[in-house]
Amino acid sequence: MLKKGLIYIVFILVAGLIISSCRKDEIITDSSAKLSFSTDTVMFDTVFTTIGSTTRQLKVYNPYDQPIKISNLFLAGGSESFYRLNINGKISTSLTNVEIAPDDSLFIFVEVNIDPTNMNNPMVVQDSIVFVTNGNRQDIDLVAYGQDVLLINGQFVGDTVWTNDKPVLVYNSMAVDSNCTLTIMQGAKVHFHKNSYLYVYPTASLVVNGTLEEPVIFRGDRLDHSFDDVPGQWGGIHLTQNSKNNVINYAEIINAVIGIRADSLDVSSPNPTLTITNSKIMNMSYAGILGAGSTILATNCVVYNCGFYAVALLYGGAYEFYHCTIFNYWSQGSRTTPSVILNNYFYSGGTYYVRHLVKATFGNCIIFGNQDDEIALDPYPGAGDFIYKFDYSLLKYTGNVSDPVFFNNVYLNEYPEFADFTEYDFELDTLSFPKDKGSIDIGSLVPLDFKGASRTSDTGPDLGAFERLE
Repeated sequence: MLKKGLIYIVFILVAGLIISSCRKDEIITDSSAKLSFSTDTVMFDTVFTTIGSTTRQLKVYNPYDQPIKISNLFLAGGSESFYRLNINGKISTSLTNVEIAPDDSLFIFVEVNIDPTNMNNPMVVQDSIVFVTNGNRQDIDLVAYGQDVLLINGQFVGDTVWTNDKPVLVYNSMAVDSNCTLTIMQGAKVHFHKNSYLYVYPTASLVVNGTLEEPVIFRGDRLDHSFDDVPGQWGGIHLTQNSKNNVINYAEIINAVIGIRADSLDVSSPNPTLTITNSKIMNMSYAGILGAGSTILATNCVVYNCGFYAVALLYGGAYEFYHCTIFNYWSQGSRTTPSVILNNYFYSGGTYYVRHLVKATFGNCIIFGNQDDEIALDPYPGAGDFIYKFDYSLLKYTGNVSDPVFFNNVYLNEYPEFADFTEYDFELDTLSFPKDKGSIDIGSLVPLDFKGASRTSDTGPDLGAFERLE
């Protein structure tokens, strides 16, 4: 009797489990059942026309212990929508009878493409994804901000002027053709797709005419805020061998591999390969400024946050840096290289080639960072000129500075106290050590600071690109 009773109990339990299992396998039909979503709005930052956008992801959840079926899932704008959906690997504007298992989810990937040929397009493009489940309608908003651009796709440009009427987008690099000048006016924005460069060919010139209020911006084409500080998004500006009379004033060069590379020029030439003033070069995966046997004059410039070198002056050349702030606190990982390196040779095919470093002057500058030594001096042993001077500058350096031919009135290892370098504010704090420590003679060469303040109106010039006036 006991055995029969036990069999009966087991039978009841198994039947209950079967019934329960069958119930759970049944698709929920309750009209009050609702889907859950990872967000109520899929938002795109500024999207360049003709190019599309980064992909956004929406996750759709079934919060129930029974399957749920979406009878209809579609873009409200239909086939005319600027948006595209990829639903579990299927590209479509609509699907029917999409089932989600209990406590499971569905991924939807959303892209947008804004057509600039339709002049009636709004700059804000909206749509929605509609979900109909058991007669219950839910929707998720799609919002994108669009902007038309001048697209340069692997092209040579001749004598050209770019203004700030629309951004420029460079795909597959570009080049300023020989004997031509590209002039970029204040407020212009030049965006580069991944691995794209701006090349300035031999005998060509780049002229950048920014202002304090409207600098010229060079940066990548990923405009989502999560990419604001990501280095290495594009190649950089490359002034090729024997390009000439390149002038950059008030530019911001951001998030490239090498901000500016200036190649070889006869160092006896009366004009530098590059004259750069009042500019910021930030977040480079390799180097901010790279001179390769070239001539560079830099004043009132800030070079910050570079993965290897902030300023690399290689293969000889002639260089002058006055009132520059070179501050390298690399935030993307470990950095073992110094902020500034000088050498006078290169190695190729098993042979060393010596190139004269006829001048490398740093006057009234700040060279600092999170390494013990932020300066590397690398002359070829016993050959070639290797002439340099750090003059009235604050240095992060543990080497010997006793020879006044090379080090004149330098200050060592005193933290400069910027207002907030994490927010790219390199103005000096009230008690900052570099205040009034500069040479008046050097200050008179660059009498106005980055913001146009006078360096000659108080006790003495401050070191770096900014003069603090109490």
